Amino acid sequence: MQRLSRGQWAVDITVAVLLAGVALAEIWVPFESVQGDGSNLVSSVGVVLFAAAIALRRARPWWALAGLLVWPVLGTVNGADHMHLLFFGQLVPLLILGFTIARHGTGRYLWVGTIAVVVFLTVADLFVPLLQEPSEILFHWAFVALVWLTGRGLRVSSDRAAAEAVRAHQAETEARTQALTAVAEERARIARELHDVVAHSVGVIVVQAGAAEQLVEDDPDFVRQALGTIRRTGSDALVEMRRVVAMLREPESGGELAPQPGTHSLPELVDAARAAGLEVDLRVTGERAQLPAGLDLTAYRIVQEALTNVRRHSRATRADVAMLYGSDALEITVRDEGPEREERSAGAGHGLVGMRERAALFGGHVETTTGEPGFTVRAVLPLEPV
Repeated sequence: MQRLSRGQWAVDITVAVLLAGVALAEIWVPFESVQGDGSNLVSSVGVVLFAAAIALRRARPWWALAGLLVWPVLGTVNGADHMHLLFFGQLVPLLILGFTIARHGTGRYLWVGTIAVVVFLTVADLFVPLLQEPSEILFHWAFVALVWLTGRGLRVSSDRAAAEAVRAHQAETEARTQALTAVAEERARIARELHDVVAHSVGVIVVQAGAAEQLVEDDPDFVRQALGTIRRTGSDALVEMRRVVAMLREPESGGELAPQPGTHSLPELVDAARAAGLEVDLRVTGERAQLPAGLDLTAYRIVQEALTNVRRHSRATRADVAMLYGSDALEITVRDEGPEREERSAGAGHGLVGMRERAALFGGHVETTTGEPGFTVRAVLPLEPV
């Protein structure tokens, strides 16, 4: 049983009314399509009841199947020799009902309905003399089989399309979930690292303040220098703290309270990449600026992740790393000229997601370009006054 909309009800009732109207005209107007010597009144009752079954074929499918009993009952009452044989009043409704069973039927209703149509035709062929001609039998059986196969083919196609849509939706949902998870994990990682930067800065402040306290009377120049260091370090720590509060940080995963790597650690990173078999050329141009700790760490991590991606996803043997210090931005470019691996190495993560998240945290952005062959990562990080 289906819950039909008003539009679907209107379609089914309109089809039934039009079919009944044409069938009644077929009975009462002397068309050549009418065969048999039957009662016009009894045949009219059969047409109306059969049309009602057609109107209910989707909303009340079992009632529609019961409509198949209309003509056998009337034939029993009046005798099979005294029945009209109607094209629009009998064959066409039977074809519509057979199509509906194959198109919309599921489970028990599909097979019960199909068997009922087959039994209906078989009984008609056995007891109605006018239907026992070979050409007549071939005609109505061929038509019924054709519409049933058409309806079933449409059902199979629609079911397959629905299943593909569900799979596509599931794949999209899974990909979206993985992307959100990767972003959350990367933000948590960034928050932990910024936490370490802030903790290190606070440690420097404590040490400088303690030294200044001890020498406040003996060495005023050192105290002024220490206070300047405290001011600068505290200002940097405050900036980083504002970023930390926006990050998701797992309480149980702490880090060592030690300074994180920065651009000053890039030579060691390049040496490690060379030791792993990747020839790396590092070029730094422009006036090297003093970067805030968090931005310095971000620049290092972008280069580190880009070189890691070269080793994982490319067959390149060489990579070029360029760092350009501009007046208002630091531009990082990592380029390789190797073709992409056919099979990516196991454990490939979400490096590009992490790089974009890190750059966005400081108001920057990351662009990627695929060449023939080769891959380029370009990051632009706005420079802030220290």
